[in-house]
Amino acid sequence: MNNTPTPHNGAKLGDIAKTVLMPGDPLRAKFLADTYLEDVVQYNSVRGMYGYTGTYKGKRVSVQGHGMGIPSIGIYTYELFNFYGVENIIRIGSAGAIDESLHIGDIVIGMGACTNSNYEDQYKLPGRFSAIASFDLVKKAADEAERLGYTYKVGNLLSSDTFYDDGQTLKDWQKMGVLAVEMEATALYMNAARAGKKALTICTISDCPFTGEATTAEERQTKFTQMMDVALSLIEE
Repeated sequence: MNNTPTPHNGAKLGDIAKTVLMPGDPLRAKFLADTYLEDVVQYNSVRGMYGYTGTYKGKRVSVQGHGMGIPSIGIYTYELFNFYGVENIIRIGSAGAIDESLHIGDIVIGMGACTNSNYEDQYKLPGRFSAIASFDLVKKAADEAERLGYTYKVGNLLSSDTFYDDGQTLKDWQKMGVLAVEMEATALYMNAARAGKKALTICTISDCPFTGEATTAEERQTKFTQMMDVALSLIEE
């Protein structure tokens, strides 16, 4: 049975490449497609969540917005892995610094993702699941960031279900060595594990809660190009 198009994605089977780069912001997806890709075709605009396929240095790649939060990325990545034959998903997103040595524009490569979400409950596991990235993608991303001279760290992310949090909890995660907080990596890593596919999250620090540093929406949309450079280096044939 062909499950495409879906209620959330207007693409047909074959429209989407084996490797997909996924920002939360659909306008960042458009920016990446317009700036980096050749022979671009837009395959999705359902719910304003733009998706494009093109080529980068001769390699076919897609870029697809995924929205905010674990439920949203959970839907889009499940469909990409299980209905569209996607093999690799690289999330390129923004994150808030938990490690106080991180600053605006620094890159965090998410080797693992802690969470306060109950997303894993669906799997009925007899314990807790450690949501981790695919090692080969982590290694390649770190090697490329090193080669390009970008400031980066590799380590744990926190995928939070809350953006506005009544509790002051980030210091607790800081004590455990967590580098940054975002809202999606856990679901991406769990969906990839369940489907037997590969995934990675690369984030750019957009704000520092402990120092008050912050960026604008426009800067987050168009200025975070270093993580795009790294992600584009991971495209497989």
